[in-house]
Amino acid sequence: MSDSISHECGVALVRLLKPLSHYQEKYGSPLWGFTKLFLLMEKQHNRGQDGAGAACVKLDVPAGEPYMFRERNVKSNPLDRIFKTLLDQYKDKVASGVIHPEFSETVKRNFDFGGELLLGHLRYGTSGGYNLSACHPFFRQSPWATRNLALCGNFNLTNTAELNQSLIAMGQHPVFATDTQAILEKIGFFLDEEHEDIYRSLRAQNVAGEELSRRISEDLDLARVLTRASQKWDGGYVLCGIVGNGDAFVARDPSGIRPCHWFRNDEVVAFASERAPLMTAFDLAAGDVEEVKPGHAVVIKRRGTISEQAFMPALPRASCSFERIYFSRGNDVDIYRERQALGGGLAAQVLKAIDRNWADTVFGFIPNTAEAAYYGLMSALRTVRRGEVKAAIIEANRAGRLTEALLDDLILRNWPRGEKVVTKDIKIRTFIGQESMRNQLASHVYDVTYGSVRAGVDNLVCVDDSIVRGTTLRRSILRILARLNPRKIVIASTAPQIRYPDCYGIDMSEIGKFVAFEAAVDLLKESGRTELLGDVYRSCCLEVERKGTVNHVRRIYEPFTAEEISARISKLVRPSHIEWRGEIEIIFQTIENLHAAVPNHTGDWYFTGHYPTDGGFRVVNQAYVNYYEKNEGRSY
Repeated sequence: MSDSISHECGVALVRLLKPLSHYQEKYGSPLWGFTKLFLLMEKQHNRGQDGAGAACVKLDVPAGEPYMFRERNVKSNPLDRIFKTLLDQYKDKVASGVIHPEFSETVKRNFDFGGELLLGHLRYGTSGGYNLSACHPFFRQSPWATRNLALCGNFNLTNTAELNQSLIAMGQHPVFATDTQAILEKIGFFLDEEHEDIYRSLRAQNVAGEELSRRISEDLDLARVLTRASQKWDGGYVLCGIVGNGDAFVARDPSGIRPCHWFRNDEVVAFASERAPLMTAFDLAAGDVEEVKPGHAVVIKRRGTISEQAFMPALPRASCSFERIYFSRGNDVDIYRERQALGGGLAAQVLKAIDRNWADTVFGFIPNTAEAAYYGLMSALRTVRRGEVKAAIIEANRAGRLTEALLDDLILRNWPRGEKVVTKDIKIRTFIGQESMRNQLASHVYDVTYGSVRAGVDNLVCVDDSIVRGTTLRRSILRILARLNPRKIVIASTAPQIRYPDCYGIDMSEIGKFVAFEAAVDLLKESGRTELLGDVYRSCCLEVERKGTVNHVRRIYEPFTAEEISARISKLVRPSHIEWRGEIEIIFQTIENLHAAVPNHTGDWYFTGHYPTDGGFRVVNQAYVNYYEKNEGRSY
């Protein structure tokens, strides 16, 4: 994705099912679980670089000693900083003789993260700011182990204000306005209720002391807590929680919008947002890893029993297709193939854009995450070209015109030509304080390979993951590509036109900033149909007021074909004040090809406006109201 947007956090959870001594004896380290948590987080660093956090619960700790710990960081390279801090703590205690690594009981007693239950989070700052107070895991404390809760997640809810009001109605005084805090307090409230119900029942039976605590811990039902807490949640989410008594849960939204995977054996249960990190960290095959079912929670009791239970009725599945297009790492076998298919799906449009001029076209990709799609496009183009060459050879042979020179012309000179046209340098703007200077330097994040394109002769086709706002195209990429002086530049997006806001994880809720919306409005004005803008505004206002589920913004796009909007986008993203006069054409994936390439992830609301929850419709209408009234900010 050449446009920079914030998106998709990452989660990891590791529950050891054996004592630490087992891992010391078998793997040579009592920190085996701690290392696995770090590896799961490191392999998902693409999912969040604004902050990182980890938490740990130790089992069977004597009364009076701490058993629950948390470490967070929001500085640069937060994940490295967290684990360096913790490992330095460990090494210092080894050096002083407090910890003897071969004796696991000294590790557990003296190292904060020498425990059996470990939780990790990587954060993109879509809301709540970037300071430490907004960094997961969130923590809710109590002198009762069964009421201590650390919570993290990959999610956005569309109705945070409503949830906060429900907390107030319960008599609480919520301090933060974020959805994370609202969920934490909601779960915490019903965790308290569950605890109190069990406590009263046991006290009525004259159970007391350590036996009372043990029985509360044993009888605690986290699936029931989640069912009661989640009744009004609207959004996409994966939530990971660890309780002070050693219970844990991982819960997924009923539409399966946000991804979550897990595996288990007799030594460990582990979870991650993506499948490939689990495969790498634990040396697994793809079939060893399961998805957490939509609307289900995997609950791990302190004693090590594992159950997957429904806590909300499942809704029609709408797993986020952007996970497959861009967000998740491409080394997952299914994602890699899907991205190749997305690239291949662009072949027909690309050939039309270059007028099937094989000899004078160079193919490349930008950014690096579009590489797999580029391979898919090249494979599809070679298949097409092989068919053309085969037909030409058969025809030439039939007519007696088959010569070595003709074969050279057909096969060598006119074969699809790929080049490493664009490279991405390190981000050089992070240490610059002045915004104008940062923007100026940001335009040089990409560079070109000079000489890879024949000036004035070659068309240049570059595959991109997706185009959201078009600002990076305008300000940077097209200016840089123009330095090569191609005859024509074609940018081929593996994603369809992004027309509507997302409210389930991706930070793109301001509809006026989408280049596809900008193009549609521009076409309406040009064609003298600006009254539609006001009509849609009034309809959106009424729909928001009545909490309806009709997406009125779709009417903005209805007068035009996708090709007309793409053509207008091509004009809008053309950089101003450049001497190059070649043609620019922007191509977008079709909805049909998207679904063919990614058949099991049908969540496409940002392309089609078909939202999987009621809150999505409120958000899209509110986003248009904000645009029309010139109010900036998120619409949820």
